[in-house]
Amino acid sequence: MQVWSKGRLAGLAAAGLFLASLAVAPRACASEHHQHHHSSRAHSRAPSYGPTSPGISAILINAKTGQIISSNDANTPRYPASLTKLMTLDLAFQALEAGRMTLNTSIPVSAHAAGVEPVKLGLRPGGTLTVRDAILAMTTMSANDAATALGEYLGGGSESRFAQMMTLRAHTLGMAQTRFFNASGLPNANQVTTARDMSLLARDLVVHYPQFQPFFEVTSFKFQGRTVFSNNRMLKSYSGATGMKTGYTNLARHNLVTSADRNGKELIGVVLHEPSWGTAYHRMTAMLDTGFGGHVPMTRAMVAAANNPAKPNIGPKPRVEVVASRTPEHATELPNSTTQSPRATRRWVAQLGLYYYKSNARLAALKAHKLHGQGIAQIQHVRRHGKELWMAQLTGLTYDGAHQTCHAMNAHGRQCDVQALPADHLAMLNNGPDGV
Repeated sequence: MQVWSKGRLAGLAAAGLFLASLAVAPRACASEHHQHHHSSRAHSRAPSYGPTSPGISAILINAKTGQIISSNDANTPRYPASLTKLMTLDLAFQALEAGRMTLNTSIPVSAHAAGVEPVKLGLRPGGTLTVRDAILAMTTMSANDAATALGEYLGGGSESRFAQMMTLRAHTLGMAQTRFFNASGLPNANQVTTARDMSLLARDLVVHYPQFQPFFEVTSFKFQGRTVFSNNRMLKSYSGATGMKTGYTNLARHNLVTSADRNGKELIGVVLHEPSWGTAYHRMTAMLDTGFGGHVPMTRAMVAAANNPAKPNIGPKPRVEVVASRTPEHATELPNSTTQSPRATRRWVAQLGLYYYKSNARLAALKAHKLHGQGIAQIQHVRRHGKELWMAQLTGLTYDGAHQTCHAMNAHGRQCDVQALPADHLAMLNNGPDGV
């Protein structure tokens, strides 16, 4: 039996610690900007297996049926980067729907949330922000401080507890290979997902929370006097795109989840570990085109609609059921409008009809506003007889203005009806209606 001296044992231990230190992977720097800011450590060689293995992972599914249309290494583990925020949003929407919070709920900003890097709103410790602003900051610029603050709030003050909730929710959705360890997607070696798992999460958002879909279509919003812009180029470059999320870290590379809707056919695409944003957008475009059966170029009207998307409008659903028609009909005052007060108040709505295709509803509202120059154009998601539809309307009109608008619409062969704005909409109107 060989006897080891204390000195030799100490030497072996030190050597072991040195070798172990060489195996530690460099910490990746997260950024949602479409530029690369590599440090010298970021250039170190990543492992040739697991989440950083060569190649890309992709999948395209039918949002309504869940059917897989095409896939490539869809079950390979990958780092999700800021696609993680889709799960944070999923749990936020769940809490909103259950009434555990509202869009106006103020959430506290901890020192931890304010200190995360690098992409952030610039929140300060001890401050607050509304749930609405937190969601918009995540869907547009992918703000890590907003995501962390929202995660801490939903986790009862603990981001770690919220990460456990995220993982549990993932497994409930069938995302068997996904593990979450934070709310934002900042680098964590144990936080992994797959293209297939991400498609399941995106489908849950599209199918079960359509009332919150407008959040994903916002291209900019105002926060504390400044304009925050979206970094999702698909919204302005792909016909029918309706969201959803971008994600980047040095090791995760360029990740993209996109939902799109054409004539009622909804698709969801996921691409992970792309070498650049250019290749990510190109592959996503090619995938969606294949699923829809061909490329449709963006028209000027579509670009205008993308630049002025429907802002999130979460409130009581419209009572009127008017189906869009090409047959001219006279503007009529609906029965419940007789209970409303003076004609001079801006409590009247020009209902422009229901549409299967969201883009058509948006364009109808924009065209109506341009035609007569009155009111605020907006769309609302509604469910009628088991069908998902979109209501186009002009709101914030006086009695005379609503009738003038509808008469002008009728003269152009378009459907239009006048409705009195319900009292429960007045607070929303006074706080600034959500337009398109």
